[in-house]
This record gives sequence, structure tokens and C-alpha cells, in this order.
Amino acid sequence: MKNRLFGVLLLFLCPVMSQAQKAKIYEVKSPDGSIVLKAETGTKLLWSVQQNGQQLILPSAVSLTLTTGEIVGDNAKILSARPVSINTQFDAINYHRKVIKDVYNQLTLNCKGDYGLIFRVYNDAVAYRFFMKRKGEVMIKNEEANFNFPEDHKGFFPIQWDYRDGKIFNSSFEALYREIRLSQFPKDSLAFLPVLVDEGQGRKVEILEADLENYPGMYLDLNSTGKGLKGVYAPYPLETYVKGLNLIPDRRADYIARTDGDRNFPWRAVIITEQDKNLLDCDIVQKLALPSRLQDISWIKPGQVSWDWWNSMNISHVNFRAGMNTDSYKYYADFAASNKIPYILLDAGWNVRGDLTKARPEINLEELVNYAGRKGVGVILWCSWQDILQQKDKAFPYFSKIGIRGTKIDFIDRDDQVAVASTFEIAKQAAENHLMVDYHGVFKPTGIQRTYPNVVGNEGVKGMENVKWANENVPRYDVTIPFIRNVAGPMDYTPGAMRNSNQANFRAIDAMPMSKGTRVHQLAMYVVFEVPLQMLSDNPTIYMKEQECTDFIVRVPTTFDETVPLDGIAGEYVAIARRKGDTWFIGAMTDWTPRELTLDLSFLDEGAYKAEVFSDGINADRDATDYRKDVANLKKGDRITIKMINGGGWAARLEKTR
Repeated sequence: MKNRLFGVLLLFLCPVMSQAQKAKIYEVKSPDGSIVLKAETGTKLLWSVQQNGQQLILPSAVSLTLTTGEIVGDNAKILSARPVSINTQFDAINYHRKVIKDVYNQLTLNCKGDYGLIFRVYNDAVAYRFFMKRKGEVMIKNEEANFNFPEDHKGFFPIQWDYRDGKIFNSSFEALYREIRLSQFPKDSLAFLPVLVDEGQGRKVEILEADLENYPGMYLDLNSTGKGLKGVYAPYPLETYVKGLNLIPDRRADYIARTDGDRNFPWRAVIITEQDKNLLDCDIVQKLALPSRLQDISWIKPGQVSWDWWNSMNISHVNFRAGMNTDSYKYYADFAASNKIPYILLDAGWNVRGDLTKARPEINLEELVNYAGRKGVGVILWCSWQDILQQKDKAFPYFSKIGIRGTKIDFIDRDDQVAVASTFEIAKQAAENHLMVDYHGVFKPTGIQRTYPNVVGNEGVKGMENVKWANENVPRYDVTIPFIRNVAGPMDYTPGAMRNSNQANFRAIDAMPMSKGTRVHQLAMYVVFEVPLQMLSDNPTIYMKEQECTDFIVRVPTTFDETVPLDGIAGEYVAIARRKGDTWFIGAMTDWTPRELTLDLSFLDEGAYKAEVFSDGINADRDATDYRKDVANLKKGDRITIKMINGGGWAARLEKTR
């Protein structure tokens, strides 16, 4: 039986002797045979990738350098090569689908020296990781990760720019995409993940990482080939100081990690697609993440949030002074209750500085929590990361005791080993106190939402908050992040602006902010973006004045049973459909270019659907708040043509009637 199984496995694993370098080459094929990953052992350990005979990644060196001087991976001596085929599935939690099919071929190389590598090949992605089986602690001086491309391709690079206190490896992980060729990568700069590279003829590859725990995150820089990328990592922090809300290392070690010698290291993954729209429905990070560590998840309830910070609490037509006080937050709770919004959030400034168990004098926190709770509305509290690190042992039990439902943790702004490890420690302790966690001011997700499902939000994106002070090409960014940042996992973009503007009329106004693009562009974000804890960023007063749009927003779920990518090109436009129960939601957005798309509704189930449709108004190019609402009867197989003006959108809710 074992011999028969090995014969089958040889179909996707083929060791070949390279006479020139006396190296061994192993091939692992995707289940459908279209993708081939080659691993070559010799002086250097190299990996490369082909799809349908086309070279996508040239031989690229990988290794781990220890502080002892040992280079794990160089001159590797293979003790065994163990192939396996996997065809399984697992239930997704708080995600854009209910069930994830996990089908791949895998090769594990066990090497002399108590280490090895795992190579995994899917029909749409490849991934590899190092592992060790050594006793005691090891100190990693550097990890060599290379992604060598055959040509000087164009890419979408989120380049670091906002260094905290001028120090590299300290930033908010918020940046527009620099659309440049590899050779144009700016010197002395780093890109954070994910990164998208265009290999031409519609084929794109996306680089990301998964199962990042107790290890620094990977940045990318141009490598010595001039048309390839290499991994760069924040050194281990030794001493820190406080600057504002940031905890900034001012002395770092000459190594990147000190860790248990018996462990798996993070996955380095590459998604491969011939159509951009496939990136809208890629589950690779979930597949590579560790399963949930929580036994009881019944208390975790994602949903929408009425949020105070973006709108500067500019509520009106009330008989009290608006601001950070009990009356104002009761007003938010009343609005949330009347619109079936499950949460309100108290952002920065609610507490006495430095003490998470004391609200400012103007806020009676326990009274507010009880008031909101009687109306079926939960309260979430903003906290700074440095305060949480120092006070979570006291604050989390207090929050749980008075009925707080979750925390928004901000200003991490690092992804060195200490910062990354803390996100797991915080999530674990929060779960023990039945608290959800929304990580803000943080690096991209790498699968923590699967491992700790109480993590229901993750920023790592240049969210809409930036329009309060910046005049940037936001609509183009809006139709880029679904193909790049959102592929890594849920985010926290904070949409929902009711003051909408075209490019000519836009002004950055902090206290009375507006958005770029049309009203329906904003509505579509609730369908397009994957955000389990989704904000309604504008203020309740204006939402009540715009009740028709508000009604559409609050009926969009934040997690779904099924997702179907419809159309899209990164940086140009996007169209996607998502299902919850028998109801479908469709969202589409464009950059500053007007577009007409034909959407194929063959994904619908049999039966009739009543569609509530929001489209850009005929004058929306002049007044971006202009929209049109229609009702249509649709069925499976219909093809509908939608029109979006510059910076526009289209959104629909399809309810099954029979």
C-alpha cells in the first residue's frame, strides 16, 4: 500500500540530479498540474516557480542565519523528502465565506542539522516555510528570502514614509501604492506586504506572509539582481521610549528574533492569477494560518459600529453640548438602537490619560454601558497599545465586569518580534475576558483572525480617516486595496461618508470631513471591503437626514456565507457579489474614470429576486451626493449593465422572493 501511494505521489514530486552543481532538484506540482515549484539544494537552497511553462519566479535563495554563524539552508544535506496530497476543508469564522476548501500538494524536506523546509503548492498559490527541531533557544540574525523575477516588471508597492520619530521600522503601515517598475524601487526605502507584481498578459503575482507569530514581519526591498525583491526584518528591540502615543525602540539588537529552537517559521507565499478578479476571492492566508485556539466562540459577534472620531462628534439639533460626554454617547446609542447597529465606539480621549479603568469626568461609563445595553447596543473602547501592555491584567477584567464588548487597540506602529508576539498575547487575554479586539495602527493581518477569532478588525491600510487632512487620489486606492491589502485579511477602512465630493470641490476639513467620490461609491464599500467590525464613520445626525442610504448600509452584513468575484482590474475598478442566507449584495466602484460594466448574474440560485439598486445620479459628477434608487426584478442568468461616473459606484441588495 505504501509503495502504491508513493508511486502516485511521484506524479507531483520529481527529484532530479543536476550534474553541473551536484545538486538535487525536487518538483512539486499543483493539483491541476498548472503550477510547478522547484526546490534545488546545493551550495545555496533555491526555489523557483513556473505556470503553464512560463517562468514566474527565477531560482531564488532562501536561508536562516543564526548568531552562531551557521547558515541554515546552505549546503543542505537532505535526509528525507516526504510528499503528501491534501484535499480537505474547514469552517471559516467571521469571514467572507462559510467553508474553505483546502487542496494542495506538499513536500517536506528534512535536512541534516535538525531543520527542514515545507513547500506547498495550490492551484492558485505557492508557499514555503522553514522549521527547526532543536532544543533550547536559537537567535536568528537574518532570514534570506528572495523573489527573483525574469523581467523588470511593474508592481504596486506600499512604500513606508511616515517613520515614527524618524526611525525606520516604526510606521503606521498606511501608504498609497507606488506603481513603478522593480528597477525604480526607491533607495533606502522599504515596502510592507502585501505587494502585487504585474508579469504581463493579465498574469499577476502577489507576495504575502502567513502564520506570523513571535517573529518579525517581512518588508521587501530591491535585491542585487535589480529586478527581484528580498526580505528585510526589524531587528529585535532592546530599549524603548515613549513619544506621544508610540512606544519606540531606540536600541535594537544585531539579530531579528530570539525564539524556541523547536518551531515552524512564517509562511512566505505567492498568489498567482491570470485574472485580477480572482484576487477578490483568495483564501491563502486563512489556509496557511493555524486553527482557532478558542473553544467557545459563541460570544464573538461581529457587526457594524456607530463611531465618533471621524465625524468629530458634530451632532446637531440636540439640547446638550456635543462632545465626549455621557449625553452624546447616549445619542449615539439611541441612533444605533433605532437602526439595529450592534455597537458604539468611544475613541481616543474617553479615559483619564494613562488609566484604562477611569473614564474622564464627563463620561459615566457604567451608566452608559447599562443604558446602551438595555437598548441592545454594546460598547467598544479605544485603547493605546502602550497602555494595554501595562494595564491589560487590570483593564480587561474591569472591561468584562462592566459589560464592555471589545477594544480598539491603536498605535502599535511596529512589527518587530515583540510587537507581533504582543498581538497574540493580547488576543488571548482578551478572549479570556470575552472581549473582541480591533487592531488599529498595526501591520497587515497574517491569519490571526483564524487563530483568535475574537480579533475582528485589523487596519494596516490607509483608511478614510486620511481625507480629514490629505488630498490624495483616494478613489484609485479604493479600487486597489481589494486586490492587494484585503487579500491578506480583514481591514478597518472606516467608510460611510455622507458629505461626498468630486475632485474639483474636495477640501480636507478635519472637523467636517468629506469623502472623495460619489455617495454610491461609499455605499458600495460596505459590500466590497471585508471588515467584520465595520464602522459607520459619519455622525448620527447626518445619517438620520440621509435615512434611505443609511437603511441600505445597516442591512449589509459584515460576514458572509459566499463570495463571487464579478469583474475588476487593480487600480481601475472592482465588482463583487456576496451572499448571506438567501440574500445577495453586489458592490462596484471605479476610479476617476467613468465605466459601464455588464454583470452576469448566473451565480444566483433559481428563483425570483427583488433588487434594491443604488446608482450614481445623473448630476453626481457635479454634486457627488446625487444618487438614484430603483427597484428591479432579477433572476439567475440575467445580465445587467451598470454605469458609474468618475469616482462612482453601484450597490444592490437582492432579496429572494420565491
